[in-house]
Amino acid sequence: MNTSTVYILWLRQLKKYFRSRARIIGSLGQPILFLIALGFGFGPIFAQAGGGNYLEFLAPGIIAMSILFTATFSGIEIIWDRQFGFLKETLVAPVSRLKIMLGRTLGGATVAVFQGAIVLIIATLAGAQIANPAMLPLAFGFMFLIALLFTSLGTLIASVLEDMQGFQLIINFLIMPLFFLSGALFPLKGLPPIIEIIARLNPLSYGVDGLRETLTGSAQFGLPLDLAVLSGITILFLVLGSYFFSKIQA
Repeated sequence: MNTSTVYILWLRQLKKYFRSRARIIGSLGQPILFLIALGFGFGPIFAQAGGGNYLEFLAPGIIAMSILFTATFSGIEIIWDRQFGFLKETLVAPVSRLKIMLGRTLGGATVAVFQGAIVLIIATLAGAQIANPAMLPLAFGFMFLIALLFTSLGTLIASVLEDMQGFQLIINFLIMPLFFLSGALFPLKGLPPIIEIIARLNPLSYGVDGLRETLTGSAQFGLPLDLAVLSGITILFLVLGSYFFSKIQA
């Protein structure tokens, strides 16, 4: 496969992101608020309950949140390009739609990973310790899988919708339960059975758990299961996103 088209679209997504300083700063506001307010606010209570350092527990979840939000909302660019005619110009080019989808998805995922890396740096500066620096490459691998999964989800949803308001409503309806029921803010042990079942069905739970294991050394499910489930679901959504994007009408 000629990768030049994929590379060009990937590079285009990065240029869009880095040209907008307001977008970079604005997208970091919510993760930093959660990290500082919850990390220091609930830290003493978490420590008294025997949970250890809450900031270190919280940091992987907030990194995953930052990636989740950035990745899923990247799909709105497809609707934007469709409404203003840019997508039609891309689709009529002598290039397969699979390459176009892969380029857009990889670009959105790279931006989301960059967001997550910034939050990781901020968490470290705030006092969160990385248990084993040698595990950082694997942590970035989990970050990329999370980004790829939810960028594909955003692409899938944007491919079947035609208005931005509908896209935002559906995404907000999906990502808030995904985030809050992923173990990002609280341990998954000792939960009511129905909540535990939902958490285990939530793909983000395995991403958060993998990040927590690689950054802090503690995990609920274990790295092999985290990696297997997250990789499998990512591949599934890449296939689904490619299929629905191939059917899009510009």
